[in-house]
Formats: sequence, C-alpha cells, structure tokens
Amino acid sequence: MRKIRASELGNFLYCQRSWWFDLQGEKSENQAEMDLGSQVHQLHAKAVKQGALLKGLAIALFLLGVLLFFWSLL
Repeated sequence: MRKIRASELGNFLYCQRSWWFDLQGEKSENQAEMDLGSQVHQLHAKAVKQGALLKGLAIALFLLGVLLFFWSLL
C-alpha cells in the first residue's frame, strides 16, 4: 500500500483530472509557468525569513535601548 501525501490530497481536491494525470506520470503542459511559480515561492520564503530576522533584530535593539535608557538614569 502506497502512502498518500497531504499535497496529493490537495491536488485531488483542487482538480481531480490533474491529480489523475499526475498519477499516470503525465507532465503538465505549462511546466514553464509552474517553474516560475516555484521560483516566486522561493523568493517569497526568503523574504519572509529575512523579515523575521529583522523583526527579531528590531526587538533586540529596542530592548537594548530601553535597558540603556534606564541605566543612564542611575
């Protein structure tokens, strides 16, 4: 018995014909567009990771500023 992945269920729910063609090993006719979509998703994922790092840096710098402010009052 083969395992069914969650992405395969998503493909089936989105388009049963596409899922069936994929199961038969048929390649999509719009492979170039699908490759471009994968590249766009990779760029977006990179931007999200950078945003999370910048948010962490901003929080750390804010806390450092608050600490320095209260330290200067002493």
